[in-house]
Amino acid sequence: MSPNNLTATIHPTTASIGADVWNALVPGTDGVPDNPFLDFAFFRALEESGCATGRTGWQPQHVVVSEGDTPVGFLPLFLKSHSMGEYVFDHGWAQALERAGGHYYPKLQGSVPFTPATAPKLLVPSDRIEIKTALLETAQQLALQRNASSVHLTFLPDEDADIAEATGWLGRVDTQFHWHNQGFATFEDFLETLSSRKRKTIRRERRDALADGLTVKWLRGDEIKEHHWDAFFDFYEDTGARKWGQPYLNRKFFSLLGRYMAERIVLVFAYDGDEPIAGAINFIGKDRLYGRNWGSTREVPFLHFEICYYQAIDFAIANKLAVVEAGAQGEHKLARGYTPVTTHSVHWIAHAGLRDAVADYLEAERPAVEREQEALEGFTPYRRGDRQER
Repeated sequence: MSPNNLTATIHPTTASIGADVWNALVPGTDGVPDNPFLDFAFFRALEESGCATGRTGWQPQHVVVSEGDTPVGFLPLFLKSHSMGEYVFDHGWAQALERAGGHYYPKLQGSVPFTPATAPKLLVPSDRIEIKTALLETAQQLALQRNASSVHLTFLPDEDADIAEATGWLGRVDTQFHWHNQGFATFEDFLETLSSRKRKTIRRERRDALADGLTVKWLRGDEIKEHHWDAFFDFYEDTGARKWGQPYLNRKFFSLLGRYMAERIVLVFAYDGDEPIAGAINFIGKDRLYGRNWGSTREVPFLHFEICYYQAIDFAIANKLAVVEAGAQGEHKLARGYTPVTTHSVHWIAHAGLRDAVADYLEAERPAVEREQEALEGFTPYRRGDRQER
């Protein structure tokens, strides 16, 4: 590693780093991480619940770089035996290497498990380039030591991606859909920026979603009780079973979230009388709301849009949050006022043949993604001159 006064320690558990060291290396305000998914509490809940451990194919290999005795850089990293729960798909790369007689797994993954939200991974409070480069070099050296085929850092901010690409990592882009608050005082203010037809559609969807007397409630902090987590886990299991066959998160994880970071969570529940029938979990950051999981026990037209998208906008406006990130994929979000944004990942591949093939693939993929985003912009609901700034 260079420079010579830097040393790296690989931590096989989240707990071995400790909350004070971890959160001191994460961007934050008054000791609270700006991004809730980078909070020690979130990773602690994943580990203690058994959701992200070696047994599930997510063995922590977190990198802490120190200058003398002082930790100065951090990279959350996992040794993985599969590609599930990442949302940046490399299954084709794995199959290609296996067909050529190589082994793609294990690999190293720098990410927040099961969470397609952009967050820095090269965590250096001083922002020194040489420390960020040292984190990248350490990950590469660790891959060779662990006989890992590759290292992948996903959902990076632009500046992290630029640093990695400057050192020879392969860059990849994809698309998500975010809503941007233009200083709105009310949801109606937001609707006024849309075309007349789109305004009418959204008003109708909101009306129809709750037409049978359903009510909506936001739950935060100590308002969230175990019976709420019971209900939400039922919703989550239903959606997870339909999407993935087996949900990634277990019931214990949600209880631990409630214990460790309930103040950073808002549950949005739909009720039929006193019975919760649908819900979504959102995480509150410094300037944005992150929508994650949703589910329901009853099919109600437009209820998904109401609970996941419109209520998130309501909450962001009420709490003066700048952005709502609504998770991975979903062109249907366009009609609800969410606009396309670019996400970034970077990849280091040890096998020269696979690296060259992936580089060629990414070179062709990037302009295709850019063209798709340009086309998607034409389907946003905003009036001319009211396009959202990103």
